[in-house]
Amino acid sequence: MRILSLVVLVFGLGVAAARAAPINVVVAENFYGDVAKQIGGASVAVSSILTNPDEDPHLFEASPSTARQIADGRIAILNGADYDPWMVKLLAGSPNPRRITIEVAALVHKKAGDNPHLWYDPPTMPAFAAALAAQLGEVDPAHRADYTRNLAAFTASLSPLTVKIAALRKAYAGTAVTATEPVFGYMADAIGLAMRNDRFQLAVMNDTEPGASDIAAFENDLKSHRVRVLIYNDQTSDALTTRMKNLAKDNGIPVVGVSETEPPGVTYQDWMMRQLTALDAALGGKAH
Repeated sequence: MRILSLVVLVFGLGVAAARAAPINVVVAENFYGDVAKQIGGASVAVSSILTNPDEDPHLFEASPSTARQIADGRIAILNGADYDPWMVKLLAGSPNPRRITIEVAALVHKKAGDNPHLWYDPPTMPAFAAALAAQLGEVDPAHRADYTRNLAAFTASLSPLTVKIAALRKAYAGTAVTATEPVFGYMADAIGLAMRNDRFQLAVMNDTEPGASDIAAFENDLKSHRVRVLIYNDQTSDALTTRMKNLAKDNGIPVVGVSETEPPGVTYQDWMMRQLTALDAALGGKAH
C-alpha cells in the first residue's frame, strides 16, 4: 500500500511539473517579445529572434537555429505587412497543427503595402496584448486570471504614453518635419505632425534610390528650414541618409533618432517614452 501511494505521489508530481512547464512563445521582433513577457509572466518562455538594435532588420537572414526556435514554439508572433516575410516562410516550413500564430498586422487591419512599422501606431500594442492574453487563456486556462490581470496592468502602463502623445499634439500639431524613412510615421500622424518627403522615405525603406527631384526637395527643406526636425533611423544608414543627417546638422535642424528594434534593458513603454521625450526636446520642450 505504501509503495502504491509513493507511485501515485510521484506520478502526481510529474503531471503537476508537466502542467507547470512554461508555454514556449517565439517572436520575430523583440518589442512584441517584451510585451509577451509582460502579459505571460512566469507562465511563458519567450524567445525573440530580432534583438540587436545595431543590425538592419531588413537584412536579416534566418539560420537553422532560427528554424528550430520556431518549430518549438507553441505560440508564434510576427509583425506581418511584409515586414518579416522570412518568418512566414519558416512557419510554413515547420507546420504544426497545435501552433497558434498571431500576426499583428491582421489584428490592426494592415496589409502588405501599408507602412509596416506598426509598433509606432498607438492602437497596435493594446490590440496585440489583448489578443495574446486571450490566446494564453485558451492554452492555459488554469492561469487565465493571471493573464487578465497582467493585461490590465499593461494597459494601465500605457497611460503615460497616451498623455504624452496628447501633449505633443496640443503643442506641435501641424509642425513640419521630415524623416529618412517612415519608421516613425504612425506616431507622427498621432501627434499631428506635417510629414514631408514621403516619396524619399518610401524609396529608402524599399532599398531603392530616391528620384533626383525627391533628393533635391529633401535638401531644400533642410537648407531653407522648412522643417523643424529630421527624424533619422539610427538602425539603418547609407551614404544618402547619412548625407541628409549631416546636412540637417550643418543647417541647425535637430536630428531625432528612432529605431526598429527595442534597445536592451528597457521596456516597450520606456523605449517609446524616450523617443517622444527626445522629439519634444528637439521641437522646443513645450509639451506639458
